[in-house]
Amino acid sequence: MSDLAAVQLGLDTFGDVTRDADGNLLSDAETIRNVVEQAVLADEVGLSFFGVGEHHRREFAISSPEIVLAAAAARTTGIHLGTAVTVLSSDDPVRVYERFATLDAISHGRAEVILGRGSFIESFPLFGYDLRDYETLFEEKLELFSHLLEERPVTWQGTLRAPLTGADVFPKTENGLRAWVGVGGSPESVVRAARYGFGLMLAIIGGPADRFRPFAELYRRSLPTFGHEPQPIGVHSPGHVAETDQQAWEEAYEGFAAMNNTIGRERGWPPYSRMRFQRDVGPEGALYVGSPETVARKIADTVLTLGVQRFDMKFSTGTLSHQHLMSSIELYGSRVAPLVRDMLS
Repeated sequence: MSDLAAVQLGLDTFGDVTRDADGNLLSDAETIRNVVEQAVLADEVGLSFFGVGEHHRREFAISSPEIVLAAAAARTTGIHLGTAVTVLSSDDPVRVYERFATLDAISHGRAEVILGRGSFIESFPLFGYDLRDYETLFEEKLELFSHLLEERPVTWQGTLRAPLTGADVFPKTENGLRAWVGVGGSPESVVRAARYGFGLMLAIIGGPADRFRPFAELYRRSLPTFGHEPQPIGVHSPGHVAETDQQAWEEAYEGFAAMNNTIGRERGWPPYSRMRFQRDVGPEGALYVGSPETVARKIADTVLTLGVQRFDMKFSTGTLSHQHLMSSIELYGSRVAPLVRDMLS
């Protein structure tokens, strides 16, 4: 079996608020409980990772991922649990480390943290941060977090946070904590991840995977220049699995359209359409939507193109129902994952 055939397959969710059988929006509370059930199923079907994103807006129920992940940790045994992503810029690195070290203890070493700046800005005014400091906040906090991962007393000084002098932070983990940086596609972000020796998670939410090949190659070249051993590269992309392509498209379209139009109204995007959707689910698009065979083939192509070690499918988008999400998880673990490994072996 080749190294690529050992690729890890995971799932990500933002806790999108979904609808019930009558078309009514679920409460945030029920959505969160459903996410825990989704994590349990992901573990049962043998997937490698379950990631929960942090947001602070009405479309997404989860603003405290670590609490949801701790609930999942108590009911799972093998799957790794982490964020997708933790918005480090508007959080405190010490508190982030403490929360994930605690999650690592509860899960017996299965915690991971994916750090990023996030694609939404609501957390900045909510927690009193100035968007004019957007770049500096992330750079300084990422540097501090890298020191905290060494689990030794930290002396550090930046410009936007009180300095630390010999600060020791608890709890300690048993075997360290894996950290990644989520990157949307800028060379500077790729080099930053390499500088700290963190894993690289490429968020590919538009266009073909091939256009991210230069970023993967830049990351691999950069790691040794900073004195680091090879680190994993992962991909995060939206998707949905059903028995047939047509069924998957019909189930997924409304949710994808609703989410794109909601965000599009804020950002000046044109209305989403069936034509756009069919392009996005095609070979040159970033949506992994279709039958197990179709989705597996597209994932295998992405793994081969970029040489990645993990693929995380963002399985919840918009108002796609909990029932359909559970079916997608089942098919992803029981049929897509084995097909991907067969195609790559």
